[in-house]
Amino acid sequence: MSEPKVGGPAYKWIALSNTTLGVLMAAMNQTIVMISLPMIFRGLHVNPLGSGQTGLLLWVLMGYTAATTVLLVTVGRISDTYGRVRFYNLGFVVFTVGSLLSALTPGIGAAGELELIVFRVIQGIGGAFLFANSAAILTDAFPPTQRGLALGVNQIALIGGSVLGLVLGGVLASIDWRLVFLVSTPIGLLGTVWAYLKLQEIGVRTRRRLDIWGNLTFGVGLTALMIGLTSVLMPYKTAPMGWGDPLVQGALACGALLLAIFLWIESRVPDPMFELRLFRIRPFWAGNLSGFLASLSRGGLQFMLIIWLQGIWLPLHGVAFSQTPLLAGLDTLPMMVGFVIAGPISGMLSDRYGARAFSTIGMVLSGLGFLLLTTLPADFNFPVFAAYLALMGIGMGLFSSPNAASIMSAVPAQHRGAASGMRATFQNAGMMMSMATFFTIAIAGLSAHLPPALKSGLTHAGLPLPLAVGISHLPPVAALFSALLGYNPLSSLLKPNILGALPAAVRQNLLAPHFFAHLIATPFSESLHTVFYISLGLSLVAALASLMRGKHYIEELHGPSAERSSLDPAAVPAAEPTD
Repeated sequence: MSEPKVGGPAYKWIALSNTTLGVLMAAMNQTIVMISLPMIFRGLHVNPLGSGQTGLLLWVLMGYTAATTVLLVTVGRISDTYGRVRFYNLGFVVFTVGSLLSALTPGIGAAGELELIVFRVIQGIGGAFLFANSAAILTDAFPPTQRGLALGVNQIALIGGSVLGLVLGGVLASIDWRLVFLVSTPIGLLGTVWAYLKLQEIGVRTRRRLDIWGNLTFGVGLTALMIGLTSVLMPYKTAPMGWGDPLVQGALACGALLLAIFLWIESRVPDPMFELRLFRIRPFWAGNLSGFLASLSRGGLQFMLIIWLQGIWLPLHGVAFSQTPLLAGLDTLPMMVGFVIAGPISGMLSDRYGARAFSTIGMVLSGLGFLLLTTLPADFNFPVFAAYLALMGIGMGLFSSPNAASIMSAVPAQHRGAASGMRATFQNAGMMMSMATFFTIAIAGLSAHLPPALKSGLTHAGLPLPLAVGISHLPPVAALFSALLGYNPLSSLLKPNILGALPAAVRQNLLAPHFFAHLIATPFSESLHTVFYISLGLSLVAALASLMRGKHYIEELHGPSAERSSLDPAAVPAAEPTD
C-alpha cells in the first residue's frame, strides 16, 4: 500500500472547487437534454410518432444515465488501486470528447438519433469517472470535522447542476440545439487542465486483483435490467406497455439472474469490486438504503414536472412552444433555491451533531412536498406550486449533504473509491428505476383516463364520433411524448382528405398548437397524483432508514486503523456507533 502524501493546507479548497465543477458539469448534462428534447428532435427532423421513435427518444434521454450507472462501482473500485485523481482526470477528458461529438452529430432522422445515443453513452462513461471519484477525493482532502460542509457543497453542485441544466438547456436550445452539448466542451477543457495541474494523489491506495467475473456479471446484468425497464415503457401489440413482450421479460429475468450471480461471486472472491463487507458498517448500509429510496422517490420528478410545465401548464396559458423549454426551466428554480439554502447549513451542522436528525427531517419534508403536490389541479396557481417546490428543495438539501458525509466518513480510507462508487450507483440506479416507475404509473393512469377524455374532447370540438373513437386509442406513451415535444398528433392522425372535409373552424381548432394540451391535461394530472402518493410513501420509508443509521460516526476516530490493507471482519464495527 502506498503512503498518502501531504496535500498542504490550501489543497482541500482546490479539491473542493475542482470536484464541484466536475459534478456540476456531469449533473447538468443529465437534465439539459431533457428540457431540450423538442428542439433536438426538430433539429434532427424527427417525427415523434414515427415508427420506433419512442424507444430512440427514451435512449437519447436515458443513455447517459445508464452508462454512468453501469460503470460507477467498477470505476470506483479500480480507482482505489490505481489512483482516484488519475481516473477523475480521465473522466474530464472522456466527457469533453463525448460533448464535442454530440454537438457535431452529423446525421439526421433515425441515423442522427443513433449517433447521438452513442455520443451520449461516451459522455456517460466520462460522467462515471467524475461521479465515482469526486466524493472520495473530498473525503481524502478534508478532515472529519469539515467533510459535511465539503460534501454538502458537492451535493449542491449535483442537485443544482440538474436544475441549472433545465434553465441553460431552455436558453441554448432556443438558439441552436447543438449548443446544448457544445456548452460542456470549454468547461470540460478547463476542468481537465485544472485537475491535471492541481489535484494530487493523497488517498490511501491498495493493490488488488481485478474482479473480472464480478465486473462482467454486474455490467451485463445491470445493462440488461435497464434495457428491460426502458423497453417496458413502449407499447406491445395492443397493450399500452411492454410487460407482455418476451424480449422485455427475457431482459428483466436475465438482468436479475446475473445480478444474483454477481452477489454470489462477490461474497467469495478475495478482492471483490463490490465490497459487501462494507454493509457491516451501520451508517454505510443505512445511508445507502435511505439514499436509494430518496432517489427512487424523486428521480423521475423533474421529468414529470417538465412534461407538466412544458407540455401542459404553459400551453394552457398561451405560451408558444418555442418559449416553453426556457420558461419550464425557470419555473423549477424554486426547488434549487430551497436546496442551495438548506444544503450548506445542514452539511456544517451535521459535522457537529451528526447526520441522522437532518437527513431524517429532510426526507419527511420531501414527503410533505409530494403530499402537497397532490392537491394541485392541472392548471395550478404558480406561487403555490413554487412554494411546494421550494419546500421539497429544502428537504433534499437537508438530506443529501449529511447523508453523503455519513456514508463516506464511516468507511476505511483504502475503500473510499469503492464506497463512493457504490453510493453513486445506488443513487443513479434509484433515479433510473424511478424514471421507469414514474412512467409506468403515468402510462397506466393514462391508459384508463385518456381514451374517454380524448373521445369526449374531440366530439365536443366537432370531430365525428367514429373518428374520435379511433383517435381515443392513441398509445399513452405517444400522447405523453407528443405533449413533451410540443407536438399536436392530430395533424398526423387525421388524413388530409378527412381534415379537408371538416368545417374550417373545426379544423383550425383541432390543429391549434395548444389543443392537445387541453385534452391531455386532466388525465395526466390524475396519473401524476398517483405518482406523488407513491413518492410520499417512499420518502417516509427513506426517513425511517435514515433514522436507523445510528449516532454520529467517523471511521478515523471510532473505527480501526485505516492502514489495514484489506477489509477483514475485525476492521468493521459491528455494533451501533456512538458519539
